[in-house]
Amino acid sequence: MRVSRPFLTASWRYLAMLNYEVPCGLLQPLVPAGTELDDFDGATLASMVGFRFLDTRLLGLPVPGHRDFDEVNLRFYVRRRAEDGRWRRAVVFVRELVPRRAVALAARWLYNEPYAAVPMRHNLAIDGIADGVPGRATYGWSVGGRWHQLQVQVAGGPALPVPGSEVEFTTEHYWGYTVQRDGGTTEYQVEHPPWRVWPATGALDCDVPAVYGQGFAECLSATPRSAFLAEGSPVVVHFGRRLTLGSAKGPGHRARR
Repeated sequence: MRVSRPFLTASWRYLAMLNYEVPCGLLQPLVPAGTELDDFDGATLASMVGFRFLDTRLLGLPVPGHRDFDEVNLRFYVRRRAEDGRWRRAVVFVRELVPRRAVALAARWLYNEPYAAVPMRHNLAIDGIADGVPGRATYGWSVGGRWHQLQVQVAGGPALPVPGSEVEFTTEHYWGYTVQRDGGTTEYQVEHPPWRVWPATGALDCDVPAVYGQGFAECLSATPRSAFLAEGSPVVVHFGRRLTLGSAKGPGHRARR
């Protein structure tokens, strides 16, 4: 069900995902009002995701110099019972990094999403991986005077996620929720087809306290629970709609880094 007209269209490609089990108490203060933490078989997960943002258009129009860039984000998973009685499974972002200042400013202004602009780079060794040739995807970003890196390595061919699997849980989310400055919540829809995914091995080389705060240091320094590389596809991001109102100290409030 579409709730608004498209705001942004793009292609998200080669999404490298590292998934970690995290304490509920760490994420609970970040949960937007009107939603609740979602889990996979009792495990509360957060994902580090790096990908290519390609052919970006706002309201159908390309923005010169801002069509192709990298993004790295840390996200977790929530759900909300919609007006039709169905669960909407969604993502909430802890921090989103891009190399384009205008992109970060627009996302913060329009959605209050926790974007920041930092130097970034990528290295994709992907020729032939759709045919089973081993490959690698690396995304890097510079914060605090050093480079940090997310990397996955894959082999074999891609496949659609098995229904009910952890791969499906972490890749197939079509809604987003964002805490607003007064503590309210905005909901937006993301459309894309299911993605083919490669199982992967992966590693995160990151000064976690400097980038994401001390609270995430222990869980993101552990070995990832799982790792994937998703092929990606064209996507459509719709305009958001306001769900709730509240004070800046109410449920779902979080400080912006």
